[in-house]
Formats: sequence, structure tokens, C-alpha cells
Amino acid sequence: MHLTHSTHSTHLTQWTQWTHTTSTPRPPRRSRPLAVAVGAVLAVVALPPAAASAAPPTRPAAGPTAGAAAGPAAYRNSACSSDKGAWNCLAQCESNGRWNANTGNGYYGGLQFWQPTWEAYGGLQYAPRADLATRSEQIKVAEKLRLSQGWKAWPSCSRKLRIERFDRPEEPTRSSRGERRTHVVARGETLTSIARRYGVGGGWKDLYAANRAAVGSRPDLLPVGARLVIPKG
Repeated sequence: MHLTHSTHSTHLTQWTQWTHTTSTPRPPRRSRPLAVAVGAVLAVVALPPAAASAAPPTRPAAGPTAGAAAGPAAYRNSACSSDKGAWNCLAQCESNGRWNANTGNGYYGGLQFWQPTWEAYGGLQYAPRADLATRSEQIKVAEKLRLSQGWKAWPSCSRKLRIERFDRPEEPTRSSRGERRTHVVARGETLTSIARRYGVGGGWKDLYAANRAAVGSRPDLLPVGARLVIPKG
């Protein structure tokens, strides 16, 4: 069969269009991925600032003063008259004068002993902890500590009280009515040496009898800073 040129061209054009339509795939639509990307960006922008980090905020570290120098409570009533004696004044500052103090801060007793210190200076022969010992027993241990470290073993209160004043021997004084003499005990003094100094007729026994409340039950352990009344004769 003989085809004319126009007929051949028409069939060729139709064949080409059909082949292009069936063999070439359409490119995918990009509108959906673009919408997803935009949505993700908006979601990140909308997050609250806290969501940027899952770690909790760091807690501030506790200061070192609680277990070193400032363990004892800083009581307001730190002023103390000399006639009360060094240890009573120190206890007033350290624990408000409570010789059985146990507040849970790691320090015990009237003079606020740290437990290892209490053990190191012989406290266990009296009680497991300082707050369980008597006042005089705590003072005995404190005397050993003071001989080793000085008053700096109680840095804050010794400074507030100017506690070195208790170490200086005080000249004999009379009361405002001139009826009695007093003496503040200095380091190294004994009832015997004081009685001899003032010429007490009955010696240390009379001196002790006049000051039993200030000295305590052990006349051989004279508390530094205690104010003693000097009996006449």
C-alpha cells in the first residue's frame, strides 16, 4: 500500500506522542517535602528554652566552713565578763552555754568538740561524745587541746571574746565596798601557789572551800580564767 507524505507524517507524529507519554515518568511533586521541612523548622523555633538541655541545673557546692572553723554556731551573746572564767565564756559563745549541746552539726558539748578531736585528746575515757560528758570532763579535754593548739582551736569565739585576756595574771582587786579580794586564774597556777601568794591562812584548802562553785569538784584541775575570792587571813 502506498502512503502519501502527509499521511506518513500524521502517523509518525501520533506514534512519537504515544511513545513519549508511556515511557517517560512524570517528575515527583515537591510541595509535600517542602511543607514537612518548613513544619520542622517551626517546631524547633517554638520549643521552650528549657527543652534545649535535658540536664538538671548544677547545685552550688556547700562551703568548707561548716566542717572546719565555722562548725560551731555563731551566737549573738558572745560578750562575757571576766569573772565568769574563760571556759564559761567560751561555752556561752560556742553553744549558748549548753554543755549538752547536740544540734546535729557534727560538733558536740559546750565547747563544740569535733568528734575526732574529742577522741584524739582523751575524751573517750569520759564519754563517747562531748555532749554526754560533764562540764568538768569537757574542760579537762579542752585544757589538753588548748595546750596543744592554743585558743586558736576555737578561732571565731576566741577572737570575739578576746580570750587571751584570761591568760594574763590579774593584780589583786577589791570589790566596790572593799570587803574582798579576787584573783583571776592564769595558766600554770594552782590553788597552792595562789594561796601562798596571798598568804591565805588555811592554805589551798581554805581557798578551795571559798571557791568550790567556781573550781568544781577537782581542786587539782584549776580552770584558767576563773575568778577566785581570796579569803581573809
